[in-house]
Amino acid sequence: MSEASKRSIVVERTSTGQFTATNPRGGTVRFGRAGDAFTPVELLLAAIGGCSAADVDVATGRHAEPTAFTVEVTGDKISDEQGNRMSGLRVTFHVAFPDEEGAERARAILPRAVKASHDRLCTVSRTVELGTPVTTEIVED
Repeated sequence: MSEASKRSIVVERTSTGQFTATNPRGGTVRFGRAGDAFTPVELLLAAIGGCSAADVDVATGRHAEPTAFTVEVTGDKISDEQGNRMSGLRVTFHVAFPDEEGAERARAILPRAVKASHDRLCTVSRTVELGTPVTTEIVED
């Protein structure tokens, strides 16, 4: 793999059950298991929805600015003989365009854009759907 394809984040424990993820550009996301922080599973759902939303927005937004654009991602957290995991993931787009120039084109593109995101563009949902090994290691500091 080339350095251009490499992606990374650093997760740091900030207190009991609380963490901050930092990307190479300095952006941060707080998460954990208490209070209003996102849980790791909610971050997974947000990543799936955000990835697809960005793909669809690029395709439709060049024709018309939406009056509504919401992506809902749902699924069931299950625990069975294979361990804890999500099942039945569903991405639902709620998109509306105004009655103005370009809106009809944006509405026509919307189904193709959603399909293209699902079938080949969204790295997050493609990785989840196709599966990839995850390795772990421990390095003592």
